Amino acid sequence: MRVPVSWLREYVDLPEGLSTEDLAARLTAFDLKLEEIVSSGISGPLVVGRVLALVKEEQKNGKTINWCRVDVGAHNDPSVPDAPGEDVPSRGIICGAHNFVEGDLVVVSLPGTMLPALGFEISARKTYGHVSDGMICSGAELGVPGDADGIIVLAPGSAQPGDDAVALLGLDEEVLDLEVNPDRAYALSLRGVARDASIAFGVPFHDPADLEAAAVPSAGPGAYPVDVQDPSACPVFAAVTVTGVDPKASTPAWLAQRIELAGMRSISLAVDVTNYVMLELGMPIHGYDRDLLQGTLVVRRAAEGEQLTTLDGVTRTLTSADAVVADDRGPVGLGGVMGGEQVEMTPATTDIVVEAAVWGAPMIARTARTQRLTSEAAKRNERGVDPTLGARAVRRVADLLVEHGGGTLEDGLTLLGEPPVRSDIVLKADLPARITGVDIDTVTAVEALEANGCAVEVDHEWLTVTPPPWRPDLTDPYDVVEDVLRVVGYDQVPSVIPVAPAGRGLTTAQKLRRRAGTVLAGEGLVEVKTFPFAGPSDFDRMGLAPDDVRRRQVLLENPLSAEDPGMTTTLLSGLLRSLALNIGRGHADVHITETGRVFLPRAEAAEAPVYGVDHRPTDTELAAFESALPEQPHHVGLVMSGERVRSGWAGPGRPATWADAIAVVRHVATSMHVDVTVEAAAVAPWHPGRCAAIVVDGETVGHAGELHPRVLKAYGLPPRVVAAEIDLDAVIAASPAVGPRPEFSSYPVAKEDLALVVDASVPAGPLERTLASASPLIESARLFDVYVGSQVPEGHKSLAFALRLRAPDRTLTDDDIRGAREAAVSAANQATGATLRT
Repeated sequence: MRVPVSWLREYVDLPEGLSTEDLAARLTAFDLKLEEIVSSGISGPLVVGRVLALVKEEQKNGKTINWCRVDVGAHNDPSVPDAPGEDVPSRGIICGAHNFVEGDLVVVSLPGTMLPALGFEISARKTYGHVSDGMICSGAELGVPGDADGIIVLAPGSAQPGDDAVALLGLDEEVLDLEVNPDRAYALSLRGVARDASIAFGVPFHDPADLEAAAVPSAGPGAYPVDVQDPSACPVFAAVTVTGVDPKASTPAWLAQRIELAGMRSISLAVDVTNYVMLELGMPIHGYDRDLLQGTLVVRRAAEGEQLTTLDGVTRTLTSADAVVADDRGPVGLGGVMGGEQVEMTPATTDIVVEAAVWGAPMIARTARTQRLTSEAAKRNERGVDPTLGARAVRRVADLLVEHGGGTLEDGLTLLGEPPVRSDIVLKADLPARITGVDIDTVTAVEALEANGCAVEVDHEWLTVTPPPWRPDLTDPYDVVEDVLRVVGYDQVPSVIPVAPAGRGLTTAQKLRRRAGTVLAGEGLVEVKTFPFAGPSDFDRMGLAPDDVRRRQVLLENPLSAEDPGMTTTLLSGLLRSLALNIGRGHADVHITETGRVFLPRAEAAEAPVYGVDHRPTDTELAAFESALPEQPHHVGLVMSGERVRSGWAGPGRPATWADAIAVVRHVATSMHVDVTVEAAAVAPWHPGRCAAIVVDGETVGHAGELHPRVLKAYGLPPRVVAAEIDLDAVIAASPAVGPRPEFSSYPVAKEDLALVVDASVPAGPLERTLASASPLIESARLFDVYVGSQVPEGHKSLAFALRLRAPDRTLTDDDIRGAREAAVSAANQATGATLRT
């Protein structure tokens, strides 16, 4: 909403000497946020000039220019060089426009004038064989809003040569461009902003709607017949008739200037007056050419498929959800949004039916969007207007048409319907203080509400608040609290850090996730956050099979991109994009990680229930809601490219390998006291010969290894990139910090080493688990060496394991140790054909 400051001062007695900046700051603090202070920015001599002579000169390039002598009063050049037939002081100016003639009053920027719309300072310069000593200005060059085509020609007698054109055109006017929240429709008017300013500064407010409105019901010769068939769509309809308006009457300069400063275009007296009153009062108004109307105006719902050509020249197909104003022929206006072309006021219009109606706000919002039709009227109607203003608004328009257009206000007023009754809001008197933390007593709260136009009744500790008609946003006690705080001041709200309740803090799972982040950082990986969206193209580049479970996504209703229609099922999709971006920008060694959720749809998910806000959901309701959501486990993903150990003065570096990815995963698990085993696997997007499954308690929780060359090519990555992804929640669930605590023996441990010869194809992981489970006395088995050489048969390898043996209730004897060792060798032999290396 653009608010000219001089116009605002007519309705509120702002303090003398108040700067526009201070005014804007106070209104912003009062919840009317300033976007910018708009001013012309023009400096230097901008004056009125009279064209004394105009000589048209044809140029070689085919262009015709005007060589003019212009009288600019006290700014004239007494030497009068190169004057075409004139003998009085003047200035010579070249002009290429042709919409003015000799004798016209124009606006002249003299040398030294700075015009921000042009971006340079005007100076005298020689052109087309003459010295042009200034510039005759158009609206575009001055940055004047509205119709800015052609040279500005002032009305005869409106000024004298040499007068200051800045003040004359209102270019010295400062305008507040305010951002109005959707719930504050009243602020889309000078009346509303002025009322808030009067409260903010504690100064008198002069209501422009305080008029004598004709209170005669729909009767009399001037009352145009109206039939409201759908009161739910249009609860209040007001109209008057003005006849005998002079179609040649022009809009007063002050009125045209005001609506243009407010961001609208001056068109004609009748149109300008309706726009002016809309800006002034906030009530959209429409005018019909009475001679073009046929029969009674009917307010109804449109028939399906009915058509209407609106004032913008577009023929629109309507639905039964749209409200229309119709006459005997059909729709002549789209209710609350825009009038129809059939009954548009033209330059020949003399008799006008002026209408102001109240429309259902949700209906207008829907119509404006489905018809893709944004208008100033719709902007106000969809937010809710003051339903008591109709009669006063049409009377205000009629008075201006009578005063400036010579019309006659016919007797009678069409006034149908009653403003909807507002419900009272009941609240505890101490609620504003309890909610805001500010010491607001009952007297202060009542004074603040009454200043905002509310009627307040106090009954001991209770307040009964009746909102004013211009505040449809006040509907519950917390709206009332906000209005009280606006007056008291948002800056009075103390900054208090809530005290954490005793016994609460991070959960064990949260602590372990943070521990994992610390380990990853210690491993030299940089944490990134990627968008949790993916699509088929990502899965194709990762080489996932058509039946891969990771292709099954939770799809979004309104995705940000058609290429990423669903939530991701793997962190690698985002990490590989991020890696490609960083390598593409010249980073050679990139080691990044991400901890986040993946989204796995359930096999048979029910539709999520929607509960009310009047009570906390029960455990059963919460369980039903949770069952409709996808599974969302936390995963850890990482990718490494380039050198793992950087080359430098200490020696050559080492590239990252599949073993590094596995080692990082092991360190994360070890930090949570979880034992993992590693098994060979073949899972996309990893290289089948260099992929390991990460196993915890017999369950695969992730994979690590080197990515497949085809995947690297698809993402534009260098060779030998390694990656890992594990289900962090599954690892945390296996941690002793979450699950059952292990039992510890106080008896000493016995250590035994075994070297077993197995076929070269036998993986170490399963054999390690076989050894650990061979006897209850074996506490753990750990692979510490792999040997291939002359001391083992060809096609075989030697795997050396360190065994830890302990009993929970006694010190082990030599026989206990020997028996456990033999059980381990026997179990290995049965599982893999392993023999003890001697």
